[in-house]
Amino acid sequence: FDSLPPAHYRDTMNTILVWIQQSETKLSMPQVAVAEYDIMEQRLGELKALQSSLQEQQKGLNYLSTTVEDMSRKAPPEVSQRYRSEIEVILGRWKKLSAQLVENCQKLEELMTKLQRFQNDTKTLKKWMAEVDVFLKEEWPALGDSEALEKQLEQC
Repeated sequence: FDSLPPAHYRDTMNTILVWIQQSETKLSMPQVAVAEYDIMEQRLGELKALQSSLQEQQKGLNYLSTTVEDMSRKAPPEVSQRYRSEIEVILGRWKKLSAQLVENCQKLEELMTKLQRFQNDTKTLKKWMAEVDVFLKEEWPALGDSEALEKQLEQC
């Protein structure tokens, strides 16, 4: 009986596996090109919430690892190896998920910065175009008015 995991181990294992599966599903959703800052901000919030959830689940993962280590000392080698293999698969998925979360957050933050910069540049360009439009619609000076012509040339 010493080599069998406690009931809490199985419950924690199931909880962690379900959480990993749900998180992998959320991260595997196809990313669409978004040009709206609000939507990007919402998605970043979702990713940050997933990161917080990951940190909350860390205790359960630590519990599984230490329980496997304890069982390994008491269990026959074949049983011990089975539990070690099981936890190694979970740890691998966990690390991959964690890295993907960090990467997605960084990528989204970079894209949000670029979009913000683009939107600011677009506003500046639109303002400049409006000013140019006003200038082009101004009345041209008479041909004999060299001072007004020079001033307009300078503005051009």
